[in-house]
Amino acid sequence: MNAEQRYLNLNVYLRNSGYHESAWRVSSLDPAVVLDPSHYVKLARTAERGVLDSIFLPDSPGVAEFRSEYLPGAGLDPVQLLSAVATATEQVGLIATVSTTYSFPWDVARRLASLDFLSHGRAGWNIVTTVEPAAAANFGDQPHPPAADRYQRADEFVEVVLKLWDAWEDDAAPMSKRSGMWADPAKLHPPRHHGERFQVAGYLPFPRSPQGHPFLTQAGSSPAGVALAAKYADAVFTPQSDPDSSRAFRELLREQAASAGRDPDHIRVLPGLSFLLGSTDAEAQALKQQLEAAASSEFRWRNLANLAGLDYRAIEPDEPFPVSLLDSAPKTSFGASIYRMAAERPQTFREVAQRLSALPGGLDFTGTPEAMADLITRWWQAGASDGFTLMPNVLPDQLELFVDHVVPILRRRGLARTEYAGRTLRDHFGLPRPAVRLDSGS
Repeated sequence: MNAEQRYLNLNVYLRNSGYHESAWRVSSLDPAVVLDPSHYVKLARTAERGVLDSIFLPDSPGVAEFRSEYLPGAGLDPVQLLSAVATATEQVGLIATVSTTYSFPWDVARRLASLDFLSHGRAGWNIVTTVEPAAAANFGDQPHPPAADRYQRADEFVEVVLKLWDAWEDDAAPMSKRSGMWADPAKLHPPRHHGERFQVAGYLPFPRSPQGHPFLTQAGSSPAGVALAAKYADAVFTPQSDPDSSRAFRELLREQAASAGRDPDHIRVLPGLSFLLGSTDAEAQALKQQLEAAASSEFRWRNLANLAGLDYRAIEPDEPFPVSLLDSAPKTSFGASIYRMAAERPQTFREVAQRLSALPGGLDFTGTPEAMADLITRWWQAGASDGFTLMPNVLPDQLELFVDHVVPILRRRGLARTEYAGRTLRDHFGLPRPAVRLDSGS
């Protein structure tokens, strides 16, 4: 695809009733709708109507218990949920989050390849190492691994999954009634993987899925996260607050992808963009004030501590931000943004938390469709991104407003497509179907 033919890649992050923590309190929907698959089907169809590339479901195998009081408990298994969405949609991509720390490669490879078959080539895997320490106690008596260990495991985990997806050559299954040969043994390549963390012998019980490899995404912006993304990801979700920083991140990622032997044009950078739209600035600001009024300052400061890798029980929220605690906290990309904010001026933990209704270190927009289209256009023209991960603060209303009022502006400017380029998620992103790698043994 030539540069002049490129369009924005737009991925939609779907969480509960919306990205803002108070969305479920101000949304016109019944709070219980987030447990109904039809809710996600309707959102996916809206995204499809706007010719958006994909929807994306977050996930964690552990819950910080204090969050259940304040946020919807809607953590349905994303692969199963998107399987239901797949049968009710035709073109929009379906990206599910699955942890490499609390899963096993053979099972994940089968589940995601199955979703690729169910959706006729629209499946994606958001690769996460799970930052939430509460997950550990759900899988045995071992402590939550440090970040370096989690990323080392993730590297081998993805390597094994790719071996499993490549174990059947594209023409390995002639399914010949005449000869009686369903699959050709000479074209089947059991991984026989003997690694540091995983021992995986056999191939999946079905041929290669429509995309060859389901679409791969990754969301960590730490050095280890960037290295993992550069090696494997087709798209990267990242918190970026200004075009210059995002362009530098994109250039770094592309350089590392090239160093890993990949074509840097085969990796997309999609910064997170949370938003509230109104027909006027005043209308959008009024909705923001309504959301903020419904927010809990108690939840905010506890959640800030959790995001920063701190134990909220060791913090007095109305005393100065405890900088000394940060020395031993996990160094995550979100945490780094929080620390920078805390260092700007003396303030209490609660005051810092009140400023964090949006993605730490990321973009949060409140205003009119025209102004949002202007923001997107500036980033695109600056080479700061290949598109965005859209994070509607209230669902379904804000997604509908984006599709009905922002997308038409982007189309008039030649930035958004009017129809899908093909059938698969890789087609939407202009990426080729990966060839089978025949060096899969180890």
